[in-house]
Amino acid sequence: MSCKASALFTKNLIKAAPVLVSQKKISRSSSKIRAIIVNSGCANACTGKKGVKDAEKMCNITAKCLNINPEQVLVASTGVIGEFLPMKRIINGIKNLTSSLKHSPVEAVKSIMTTDTSPKFCSRKFYIGKKEINIWGCVKGSGMIHPELDFTPKSMATLLCFIFTDINISRKLQDLALKQAIDNTLNCISIDGDTSTNDSVFLLSNGLAENKIINSKKDENFRKFCNALNSLCYELSKKVVLDGEGATKFVKIKIISARDRMSAKKIAKTIATSPLVKTAIFGCDPNWGRIIAAAGRSEVKINPEKIDLFINGLCVAKNGATTNLSPTKLKRSMRKKEIEIKILLNSGDVDFEYYTCDLSYNYVKINASYRT
Repeated sequence: MSCKASALFTKNLIKAAPVLVSQKKISRSSSKIRAIIVNSGCANACTGKKGVKDAEKMCNITAKCLNINPEQVLVASTGVIGEFLPMKRIINGIKNLTSSLKHSPVEAVKSIMTTDTSPKFCSRKFYIGKKEINIWGCVKGSGMIHPELDFTPKSMATLLCFIFTDINISRKLQDLALKQAIDNTLNCISIDGDTSTNDSVFLLSNGLAENKIINSKKDENFRKFCNALNSLCYELSKKVVLDGEGATKFVKIKIISARDRMSAKKIAKTIATSPLVKTAIFGCDPNWGRIIAAAGRSEVKINPEKIDLFINGLCVAKNGATTNLSPTKLKRSMRKKEIEIKILLNSGDVDFEYYTCDLSYNYVKINASYRT
């Protein structure tokens, strides 16, 4: 069964070979995809022309084993940058894998885990009339996570996300639904501020639900699909953050009453990627000044005298000045496994959420010896 395929890829200018190969195939709007071949352990990034040939060979071998067209196969990789794929092992692996397609989706997710501690997947179900629509998605990634995903070429551990649905929808609206969902979810998380060379998100639909095709943004069924897809992507995003390398806490950053979305996101990202903020959260250190300082260096024009800051609902700063909240009370609150940082800018009507985790000793241990 062939599928309509939509995809988003890393904005990192250093793109891995599998990204270049899959990007080219996806750009052909008439393309019908039937398989995705994925490897872990080697990112096939910074490998030049040989890397591209190896990625193409992965597609070709998969297509031959499945008796389909190589143009119907996408490819993705995750692992260490700057090493060539062990093609003999890869080819043997593909042949063994395709000899029996009875493996469960969960086994597939487990097979591409790197520093992940658990498989991450979820599903959604809704109805269009009497037609049941199913969406299933999985994601791998716990380090080198700071996705900046887009459709176009202008635009180690890695974020790889695969979503499958049986809905009948036009390719144009499928692209739009994916872009909106990712912009609100996976593009709003960070583990360590490093955008991978290999980040890829694929959405494939086969139309087997046999609902009347969705080809208008005004269609109520398109809204239903977008809501379900957004919900699924949010759950996957949270699973990634909770499984961040060495993470002990999930952190939600809420920017309230900003001038515009771009400004709000820039402030949130600056806070989320601040080592000082992340280590303070790990240590339950009530040093909230680090959060205010991060917001101030975000290069967004803000009025310090209008800023209110809350941590887990406790107001620590009002109009840019301390409220003299007891540090002991704040420290107790910061022992929770989920932390909410809320900043009121009081300069507009845009609200925005971003998600991250703390930075622990274990993160340093994992990444100080990733290859050794």
